[in-house]
Amino acid sequence: MCYVETWDGAAPAVSGFGQVWARRDGAFSLSPTFVYPAGMARLGKVLLLEDDADVVKAVRMALARDAERVDAITQASKVTAALADDVYDVALLDMNLAPGEHSGRAGLETLDAIRAADETLSVVLMTVYGGVAIAVEALKRGACDFLLKPWRNERLLEALAAAADLTRERRAGTSLNLDRLERHAIERALARHEGNISQAAAALGLTRPALYRRMEKHGF
Repeated sequence: MCYVETWDGAAPAVSGFGQVWARRDGAFSLSPTFVYPAGMARLGKVLLLEDDADVVKAVRMALARDAERVDAITQASKVTAALADDVYDVALLDMNLAPGEHSGRAGLETLDAIRAADETLSVVLMTVYGGVAIAVEALKRGACDFLLKPWRNERLLEALAAAADLTRERRAGTSLNLDRLERHAIERALARHEGNISQAAAALGLTRPALYRRMEKHGF
């Protein structure tokens, strides 16, 4: 199923920055999409955790004008590495992120992993109608909002924009202390391993490219 606002082929489900035509059978086609300039992307970088390829395509189309980019992860086991390698403004999480999963427990576990990796990152959930109870549990665990599938694109944008703003507010209050702690941790790791990047990265739980980016950020 394609989670966009569906029309019977007579009109575009998403207009203005690219068009998605959706039919009753769930198939869709699309016209060339205008990508919003990165400096003007109000959502920033979006981390999408979803294992349904059609949903990934639909979300990317819906956010094409408003997101700097949308990175998709299909397995919960990859979320920690993704958050170590890059900094995202908002995460959009399918509560049933596992083959054959319908209870929402996989989503709760993934939410916990996101919160452990970056407690400032706001998370918006996606669930079906029967998953409202598990979504409420997720809100108690730190998620900031949830959407019911299928959603309206206006509601998707509204929820993600509010969540991205919340992420920025959280980071504005903690960024100075976090930067200071991060720089100190990098200095200690490099000193302990006599400047060996691979060993220092492993000690910090980072990949080599991620450590290089952080070193550049701190002026090493």
